[in-house]
Amino acid sequence: MGILNPLYDAVSWIIVQFHSLYSLVFDKDSGLAWGLSIVSLVVLIRICLIPLFVKQIKATRNMQALQPKMKAIQERYKNDKQRQSEEMMKLYKETGTNPLSSCLPILAQSPFFFSLYHVLSNIAKGNQVGVLNADQVASAQKAHIFGAPLAATFRDGADKVASLGASVTDVRIVTIIMIVLMSASQFYTQRQLMTKNVDMTVKTPFMQQQKMLMYVFPIMFAVFGINFPVGVLIYWLTTNVWTMGQQMFVIRRNPTPGSIAYKQRQERLKAKGLLKEESAPAKEPQDAAPVKRAQPKRQTKSQRQTGGSGQPAATSAGSKPKPAAVSSKPKPAGGGAGGTKPKPSSGADKPNLSKKK
Repeated sequence: MGILNPLYDAVSWIIVQFHSLYSLVFDKDSGLAWGLSIVSLVVLIRICLIPLFVKQIKATRNMQALQPKMKAIQERYKNDKQRQSEEMMKLYKETGTNPLSSCLPILAQSPFFFSLYHVLSNIAKGNQVGVLNADQVASAQKAHIFGAPLAATFRDGADKVASLGASVTDVRIVTIIMIVLMSASQFYTQRQLMTKNVDMTVKTPFMQQQKMLMYVFPIMFAVFGINFPVGVLIYWLTTNVWTMGQQMFVIRRNPTPGSIAYKQRQERLKAKGLLKEESAPAKEPQDAAPVKRAQPKRQTKSQRQTGGSGQPAATSAGSKPKPAAVSSKPKPAGGGAGGTKPKPSSGADKPNLSKKK
């Protein structure tokens, strides 16, 4: 306990400062003055945790970008779960991604949560804690929210609740309503992240983790909420509402590319004329059916010689024509038709030029 004393002092000091501020407007012993002090403590802590929230968003985006690779690993090693886990861890290490980064805001708030629980528990017992003096502890004991003392729990008996100036019925009604609101807000916040800001078509360990958290945290709040003082329930209800509003703002203004929220944002920008549609490059028409090459029919030898129609087939380029059949009829003397050159006559037919000399 001694190690956490500085944290108890810090939490109690912040509450006392806000209580002094609200006491200027409300009764210092009222539930509004002390309840708003707890709410202001939450707001201050969440403002300080904004850098972690930004880191959480980046981690979520990185996990979204890795989903195709993660899906490929799952398909490749679908029959070897151990190898699949090893490859996933190797991928996380190579890309510097931590699947647990989405839990950073909750983990960072845990010390403040337990410190506030410790402070309120001591207030219920009438013990001084942190920087709270005896008068401030007595004032906080008298503070009621809708009839329930800030330090009372659902499981407190009638005697203890009566010592705080309230009834068991009032305490249990208020705590049940707060537990239901706290669990519902946590479930809605996680469901909003799962359905709008990630790609649900890819099943990865990250998606399984987010789906598990969507059901685990509300159940945890419902189970452990009956042991929390009303002031702690105010703390968690406030931080859940803050987370829900902060996440709605981020999803609407800067959604993850490829998610449903991203498509809705693009449609809103188009409707307002703030997003110009990029002209797609012209594509060649693909509707026309491809031309099929007709295969020539098989022909007989005689059809190939006559061209298939009774006429001599034309010779193709470079091919030698077949010699014509030799006719058995003798050619007429003096040459045949077509201007053929006559054969030279023999020596007896030539004139005797020697007689003229």
